[in-house]
Amino acid sequence: MAKTAIAYKEKMKELSVLSLICSCLYPEGRKNIMGDFQDMDIKPINKRASGQAFEVILKPSSPVSDITHCITSAPKKDISLEDIQKKLEAAEDRRRSQEAQILQALAEKRDHERDVLLKAMEENSNFSRMAEEKLQMKMEQTEENRMAYLAAMMDRLQEKEKHAEEVRKNKEMRELVTA
Repeated sequence: MAKTAIAYKEKMKELSVLSLICSCLYPEGRKNIMGDFQDMDIKPINKRASGQAFEVILKPSSPVSDITHCITSAPKKDISLEDIQKKLEAAEDRRRSQEAQILQALAEKRDHERDVLLKAMEENSNFSRMAEEKLQMKMEQTEENRMAYLAAMMDRLQEKEKHAEEVRKNKEMRELVTA
């Protein structure tokens, strides 16, 4: 970083020396550096370390230049009552046409809103119907599972009852045989 700063300072010194040599060799080039403008004078003010300062002075306008800048307006023609009536009718037609376009745009917007609302209502009813059907199927499946579970429990209970009856019979028989 320090090397870059040192190199930059040396380059700036070389440029200022080069500028001094050039100004000595070509003194007339420095005098006309400001340029020549028709309607303003530019004068350099004392040089500063941060750059240069200039004073810009506007020249007063000459009477010759006033003629070139003056634009003549076209002479007004006489407007008849019929022309005024035609212009008023044309303006009224434009206003009516614009109102009709606005009303048509509003009607189209209203139709679009109604279509969107109908579509949303249809989708909502479809969703509700599908949800209801799904719930109904789930309830039916739950009921079937419950009935199957109860039937299985009843079968097991009957099997246990039969087994208990057989065990009782076998026990009674043993008691009779041993007694």
